Amino acid sequence: MGRKPAPATTMGSRPAPATDPRTVRPGRLRRRLTIAFVLVAGISAGVLAGGSYLLLHQARYDASLHAAAADARYRLVLAGQFLPLTEQRRSELLTSFEGSGRHVVLVDGDTWPSDPAYAPPFTERLRSTVAAGQLGYQRSSGPTRLLVVGGRIPGSAAELYVITGEDDLAAGLEQLRNALAGGWVLVVLLAATVGHTLARRTLEPVGRASRAARAITEGLLATRLPVGGRDEFSGWAASFNEMAEALEAKIAALHRAQERERRFTADVAHELRTPVTALVGAASLLRDHLDQLPGDARRAGELLVTDVVRLRRLVEDLMEISRLDAGREAVSVTDVDAPALVRGIVAARGWSDRVTVGDGPLRLRTDPRRLERVLGNLIANAVQHGAGEVRVRAVRSGDRVHVDVDDQGPGIPAEHLPRLFDRFHKVDSARSGGGSGLGLAIALENARLLGGRLTVDSAPGAGTRFRLDLPDIAPERVPSARTAAENAGSTRASSGRPDARGSEPTGGPG
Repeated sequence: MGRKPAPATTMGSRPAPATDPRTVRPGRLRRRLTIAFVLVAGISAGVLAGGSYLLLHQARYDASLHAAAADARYRLVLAGQFLPLTEQRRSELLTSFEGSGRHVVLVDGDTWPSDPAYAPPFTERLRSTVAAGQLGYQRSSGPTRLLVVGGRIPGSAAELYVITGEDDLAAGLEQLRNALAGGWVLVVLLAATVGHTLARRTLEPVGRASRAARAITEGLLATRLPVGGRDEFSGWAASFNEMAEALEAKIAALHRAQERERRFTADVAHELRTPVTALVGAASLLRDHLDQLPGDARRAGELLVTDVVRLRRLVEDLMEISRLDAGREAVSVTDVDAPALVRGIVAARGWSDRVTVGDGPLRLRTDPRRLERVLGNLIANAVQHGAGEVRVRAVRSGDRVHVDVDDQGPGIPAEHLPRLFDRFHKVDSARSGGGSGLGLAIALENARLLGGRLTVDSAPGAGTRFRLDLPDIAPERVPSARTAAENAGSTRASSGRPDARGSEPTGGPG
């Protein structure tokens, strides 16, 4: 009997994909596109609004300065007509400037004949510029925004300063700034709405394709995508539909082939049962008279009897495999003492000198006949292919029961482990003696019926450990993986569902 490794993970379970698409949060790409659209629109609108405000701000203040400077030049020329500035002429000069909307401060040396209470403090820079005979200006940003433009009156040492209020200008610019900020907010909100709508409509074909792919994964092979228009998504949908049709046809063909394989196995086993039964009877009669045969005939008779026994076991294994595949095997749950069951198996098969069973009772509710079948195959595999003492130990871990079968044999090469539970797989393919290669496959199917898992851990030169992991209470009905897949496939064939069978290893003792 060759050994068949299974990965050290749970036997019969499909490896989970690196990323399960059902765990991906929906709408993430849509949110990213919406955020990108909002950022582009917001940054563009913000740059445009900010640039426009800064340009207009500078232009308005420059225009105010130019107007104030022109008015100051006019007033300076007008003031030159009142020279010399006697007390009376100063009064006449200031009176002529009243009602112009601007305040005027006249400085004659260090004296301030007019009341400068409304004037801000003049800076040294402004005073020195004016003293040099040039036109200067300053702005104050206190509670009242004032623009001061001053110059020296031609032909005199007196200085004339024109003060213009800029509060209205500042208020207008502030209103413009608020309007631009409000407009920017509206643009961002509009961009968010438009971006979300566009992203949703753009990605809707992707969402449909994702849902269709998930439906096909779940077995709805009749799922198709609508094809309309001539854009890239339409071409994608057409290619997807072609792929789904090819997949549906392939799975249907595989299901038919698998059904033929199952029927073939069952038919062969059934047809061989009657002639093999007759051969077994004849072989039993021949075995009783082997001592009466001459030497050469006796050897041939012994080989015939041995091969007939192997043929009978092969037919029995094929019959059991066909029953498991057909889903006709029921589970009868009762209380079982696992160590006592193992000791009974060992004693009945004459392995007491090779197998050591752990002490202490350990009870669970399961099907004793199927548990005996699983453990019998595992122990037989260890006795035939292992070396040294075979140890069987049952322990409880929470609501699970672990039964370990350890041997001290040469171990199993790593390349055989993934196929250890495949049917008819043998580690030594050149070996013709021993088992049929179905024992571990039968053990695996029966373990599934008990709601358990069968795993193996082995390395060359380090022995082998088979572990049977069972629930504390076996389910009343758990179909085998192959039966469940076939039943699902036949159900889905009429509803558009695929055969969801995974590539789960099955196998028997080599």
